Amino acid sequence: MSGISVPDYISTVLKKYDIDTVFGIVGIPIVELAESFITNGIKFISFRNEQSASYAASLYGYLNNKPGVLLTVGGPGLIHALAGIYNSIENNWPLIVITGGIESQQKYKNGFQELNHIALLNSYMKFTGELSTENIDLLVYESMRNSMLSPKGVSFLEIPGDLIHKSVGKNIGDSLAKHKPILVDALTFIPNDDILLETAKFLYDAMRKRDQNMLVIVGKGAIGASSALRHFINCFNLPFLPTPMAKGIIEDSNELNVSSGRSMALKDADVILVFGAKLNWILHYGDTPKFKDNVKFIQVDNNTKTIGLNNQRGLQNSLIGDIESTVKKLTMMINHLQNGQMITYKGLSKAIKEKILSNAIKLNEKENATPRVVPNANSLNYNVVFGRLKTLFKDEETILVTEGANTMDVARISFPTDFPQHRIDCGTLATMGIGLGYAISTKLSKPNKSVVLIQGDSAFGFSGLELETSVRFNLGLIVVIMNNSGIYHGTTKDHYLKGKYAPPTILSQNCRYDIVGKGLGCAGYLITNLDELTKYFKLAMIRSIKYKETSVLNVLIEPGKQGKLEFGWQSKPRL
Repeated sequence: MSGISVPDYISTVLKKYDIDTVFGIVGIPIVELAESFITNGIKFISFRNEQSASYAASLYGYLNNKPGVLLTVGGPGLIHALAGIYNSIENNWPLIVITGGIESQQKYKNGFQELNHIALLNSYMKFTGELSTENIDLLVYESMRNSMLSPKGVSFLEIPGDLIHKSVGKNIGDSLAKHKPILVDALTFIPNDDILLETAKFLYDAMRKRDQNMLVIVGKGAIGASSALRHFINCFNLPFLPTPMAKGIIEDSNELNVSSGRSMALKDADVILVFGAKLNWILHYGDTPKFKDNVKFIQVDNNTKTIGLNNQRGLQNSLIGDIESTVKKLTMMINHLQNGQMITYKGLSKAIKEKILSNAIKLNEKENATPRVVPNANSLNYNVVFGRLKTLFKDEETILVTEGANTMDVARISFPTDFPQHRIDCGTLATMGIGLGYAISTKLSKPNKSVVLIQGDSAFGFSGLELETSVRFNLGLIVVIMNNSGIYHGTTKDHYLKGKYAPPTILSQNCRYDIVGKGLGCAGYLITNLDELTKYFKLAMIRSIKYKETSVLNVLIEPGKQGKLEFGWQSKPRL
């Protein structure tokens, strides 16, 4: 094997690590690298903005259990991508960022868009390195290893501009031909038997005595343990609560699911097992008044940064290890302690069952209410729209991506699922801007699924131009925009017209996002009633499957209740 150009060599090494897709935007000096990816059989998904590309790469790592790869130009290009990088750091998703730098001889001369990328990122990355003709194999391996080993995270590689036009030596090329890199996957490990047995005894005693209320919380970090957790829950009759992106790891239809009685279940629990979730703001830091003052949390996670966070009392029985393997062993040990008696927990209390039923009736009434007709005003709302939408697609065949404060909060209640990774939303950071990047990444990861993005009109504004990206790559997304003409609850028309200056939560009234979609190559539909919603959503679904056509459904809804803005997760617990 003779010498090979650096771009082709990088492409070949990445392919040998099973990297099949790269997201980004090209510019000098990385154009040739992106072209090499395509030539060598790696998809390069070119976006319109680095922020959206970074979110797409971030989610790709989560959906595929291997690093997403992001390619950017240096300086401002990297800065624009920090949103998705931060997203991967906080969610512990594997990501490799490759950024072009200025040529080596121009450094420290205030060169074009010069920025010391490594100095900027080093404190936050799991690995950083500057590529050369001699170290490509080593640095790609270290990037893979560091991004995948627990806790998963972000690796960064800078490629100097002059390196793009060089070739690796014959010896390095020959080495690549002879030695196939070992694929880097998250190594599995479990706690030792003594620690597992102590926790098994504690849980067995709690189930047997029945004088303590038990609950299981499942987080998105348990995504690889669906089968083991379903068996664990059903075997011991344990109530469970999924966090938003953990919906479907255990089927929502399971009668032990307490999502509709969340507040009561959290408040009543004496012992809570936490699988793959952080006791962060989403779970109220495990603190009063949402939980009992003396509640005991038993965490099971392979992420050492998660164990013990806001949980000093529960460390003794918490378990550090691969969740799937640990749950299987824990189940076996508890069964062994039962000595054939098959003692199970009491399940849901009567009070929680009544609360779940009451809330289900209330939600059903809201979703099936007849929209009130108000002259010269929009009559639809979140509940009636979502109530109709849920009848128009099959859960197993459809993945929902939801974005927007109110849109996402109501969607979490309205759209249950029995399948893992079928409900994607903003996750740990609860940040806007993820919508189209996430939807594009989801469709590329799960091409045989229908992908429906439901987002607010404010959220659409962060990344709306990526509709063109979806059209260009024939992805066939269905984008439903919940248009209340504002941020959060929007505002009434009368309020909109008052005063010299518009309130900060106002957007243009009844903005025609359907026409914007048409201009970018999508089909566009204006929705003002439920009949139109049914007709055009069905049409969009058919044309997505048959023609890979992306559609925009601009659903005009009424503004929400006016008043002081409150963040739902901090004012009251909602999933």
